[in-house]
Amino acid sequence: MIRQAIQPTTVKAFSTMLVTGLLMVASIPAIADGLPNLMDVIEKNRNSVVNIATKGSASPTAAASSGLDLDSLPPQLREFFKNMPQPDSNSQGQSRARPFNSLGSGFITSSDGYVVTNAHVIDDAESIRVTLKDRRELDAKLIGVDEASDIALLKIDAKDLPAVTIGDSSKLKVGQWVVAIGAPFGLEHSASQGIVSALARSLNQANTTYVPFIQTDVAVNPGNSGGPLFDLKGNVVGVNSMIYSRSGGYQGISFSIPSNTVRNVINQLKEKGFVSRGKLGVHIQDVSQDLADSFNLPSPTGALVSKIEKGSAADKAGFQHGDVIITYDSTPVYTSSDLPPLVGNTEIGKVVSVTVIRAGSEKKLDVTVGTLTKDAKAEVVSDARTKGSLGVVVGVLSPEQRDKISASYKGGVVVNQVMANSIAQEAGIVINDIIVSFNKREITSGDDLKQAMKDAPKGKAVPLLVIREDSARYITAYIPK
Repeated sequence: MIRQAIQPTTVKAFSTMLVTGLLMVASIPAIADGLPNLMDVIEKNRNSVVNIATKGSASPTAAASSGLDLDSLPPQLREFFKNMPQPDSNSQGQSRARPFNSLGSGFITSSDGYVVTNAHVIDDAESIRVTLKDRRELDAKLIGVDEASDIALLKIDAKDLPAVTIGDSSKLKVGQWVVAIGAPFGLEHSASQGIVSALARSLNQANTTYVPFIQTDVAVNPGNSGGPLFDLKGNVVGVNSMIYSRSGGYQGISFSIPSNTVRNVINQLKEKGFVSRGKLGVHIQDVSQDLADSFNLPSPTGALVSKIEKGSAADKAGFQHGDVIITYDSTPVYTSSDLPPLVGNTEIGKVVSVTVIRAGSEKKLDVTVGTLTKDAKAEVVSDARTKGSLGVVVGVLSPEQRDKISASYKGGVVVNQVMANSIAQEAGIVINDIIVSFNKREITSGDDLKQAMKDAPKGKAVPLLVIREDSARYITAYIPK
């Protein structure tokens, strides 16, 4: 079996300098009698692409020092190795910070010296230096960083610089030619080409919830991070960011941040130094086939609402848990990962029409988009697949449990015991789960749960809303005939 992992396209080497870069191909329309001519695109934009070198110091983990791949380990072992004492430590066992040098790519967005790159390119940097095409090396000031989109905005002291034109990434089509320019492995101003393989990819990586990535087959490698992705007209349609790889090098799949996301981010960083995002205030999850059947949905698509934050935009607009969001501001929502980028990039205070399926019927809700606080994260709960059939002992919620859920739910019972080979066990219910609803019926007592179980349709899966470790999620329980 081949193992794949997502890799950022910047490399840092402790103690010694390792030159790296990320390279991708710009989008170019197909030509009937042959491949597109990319020379004009490259010639027009190569002077706008820069190399970015950083210096800093960091305390590597023991696993990193030994070259151990943490991602390949089970969660328990991963935490164990992550927290081991460092080989390079002082007499008190404290890790010594080790110097590093790293190299990435970037591009000039204005003639007066604003430069865009990836946030991970300048991570932990104590100094940032930009090298222009004419070999000038200039110190850069960090204007702002947005880790949620992996974008950083820099400023160098220069005038009359060649700036790129930022295009409209919403017009990209799968199969369209694209070109990247950057410094793979430190080979500055290298160009590569390919096509758009897919759009609006959700990578389920940390800090990428609000980025609908462009997937391409452009050859990009370490050092290309932060470099531009061009279309055939020479407009920037993306910023190269990551690759899928088991070796750390290019293996046919690369990802870039759409230019429309980049434009919004850099405008806010330039104006106020940070990025504000829209917020609905719902916790969502994917709709599995079992959940679709239990909710009588035509297909397993949409974002299923499992929790609504009290006082949030969604709460004020009348959202209910169990709603399935299928469109947001006229844009279809196919999976739960489709929704956060749409909401996050919405202007705060804008009134947006959202279509939900509630009790088998479509309903439109007008919601005034709120503000995502800096420490808030989009809550997307992964699908809970279940197969089977309810033997539980439940009890009254403790005052602490009641206080914890009262803002969102009226009732609830806590699971004190799960019987072996029962419906509950096969459904994945565990001790300390709080059952809030069963088959769309609110549960406030053990008697409620018994009656709901009695009334449940036989030979079908029914939805349960449970709260586990402060996270609300729907699961399905199959009720045998």
